Amino acid sequence: MKPKPALTLDRVLSRFGLASRTEAREAILAGRLKVNGRVVRDPDCWVHPDKDTVHFDGRRLKRARRTYLLFYKPKGVITSHGDPDGRRTVYDCLGESGRWVAPVGRLDKDTSGLLLLSNDTEFADFVTNPESRIPKTYLVKLNGLMDRETLARLGAGVQMKRGDFARPESVRRVEDRGKYTWLEVVLTEGKNREVRRMVEAVGFKVLKLVRTRIGPLTLEGLEVGKWRELKPAEISALRKRQ
Repeated sequence: MKPKPALTLDRVLSRFGLASRTEAREAILAGRLKVNGRVVRDPDCWVHPDKDTVHFDGRRLKRARRTYLLFYKPKGVITSHGDPDGRRTVYDCLGESGRWVAPVGRLDKDTSGLLLLSNDTEFADFVTNPESRIPKTYLVKLNGLMDRETLARLGAGVQMKRGDFARPESVRRVEDRGKYTWLEVVLTEGKNREVRRMVEAVGFKVLKLVRTRIGPLTLEGLEVGKWRELKPAEISALRKRQ
């Protein structure tokens, strides 16, 4: 069997699903880790997980059970561990179940919808890597009625501020309701605040933004603020997306 590659000590804790990279570095600097019986305070110390013996708070390191959560994030909730301004975070919603999981990608404070969380870093890297081309679908309410020409321009791709170019997989009109247009936008790139920025590039603003789907996964049957574990078949289906 091919030996596992060496990892820095902070990444070992992260890969084993026991802490985020930031928490791992803090624990290491505090002297809570031992490698082969010796306290190590260097997060960048190289370790071979299949050869070296690592203890965390006196207990030998073992992989945590892989956890994959699908969460319906409410608007106004931020995707981070704690907040200096006291805002509500996804971890307030998850309770003890969210102890070691980390968001797979991000949703900004004013965006609601489907958010994955996991302690499987390889899974997270795969889902968020643009080369995996996993589609993320959004329902978007605009601040006005969008004509056909502008819709076509948006679907063809637009130049955003700071020089980024947004190239959606698809953009379609869901409906014109009153004085507002609702769109369905599908992306695979995952640039920061991409939907909002591409809409602004064609002269509109987003009034409401909901991520409704990631690959084959949807929010069906899930209430806002609630979560569930992914089924093995769902994880496999997501990994197979190309």
